[in-house]
Amino acid sequence: MDFVNSQLITFVAVTLVLTVTPGVDTFIIMRNVLRGGPKDGFYTAIGICSGLFVHASLSAFGISVILVRSAVFFNFVKMAGAIYLVWLGLSSIYGAMRHKNSFEYTQSAVPKEKLYPTKSLREGLLSNVLNPKPAVFYLAFFPQFINHGDPVFVKTMFLASIQFVIGISWLIMLSFFVSQVKNYIEKPSIKKALDTLSGSILIAFGIKIGLQNN
Repeated sequence: MDFVNSQLITFVAVTLVLTVTPGVDTFIIMRNVLRGGPKDGFYTAIGICSGLFVHASLSAFGISVILVRSAVFFNFVKMAGAIYLVWLGLSSIYGAMRHKNSFEYTQSAVPKEKLYPTKSLREGLLSNVLNPKPAVFYLAFFPQFINHGDPVFVKTMFLASIQFVIGISWLIMLSFFVSQVKNYIEKPSIKKALDTLSGSILIAFGIKIGLQNN
């Protein structure tokens, strides 16, 4: 089995482009960094990227075929993911709006939210696992890089590991960048606007996923 070849270069290139393209992951990281700082973003990134191995395993064992071909199962997973994203967005907006008085929303009056790593990991993992798009992506994309005679599970995990490294590297850099920008946007009105914006985008993604045709 030849792991390093032109196929691998193509896989890495496509994965890089898809990874840096803004999507649900981007705005969940932004939301959680604004909520709890770069460590919150770091644990969220681990959760998101760990979900890749769930989809890769399902794809390797052929369970994703069931997900794609079963309308009931597909719609169930799709709606669960959509509802979860909407809930995350609403909680972000609620956190921004619960302090109506601008003085109450200052950094001194409202300390940074206590960091719970398991909460961040769970949010990242569920946002990925409950999204049926990665399952379809793995089923359609990964077979292009698995040749006849390759051990399917081993090769799939190898490709998923590459995607994990690329994904977590990008999301950690994004977390660091957002945390640095955050230092210059501590004004209550700007923070509330960003929390509301990221929450609204997550809600929009959730609605879009929920309304999409199979």
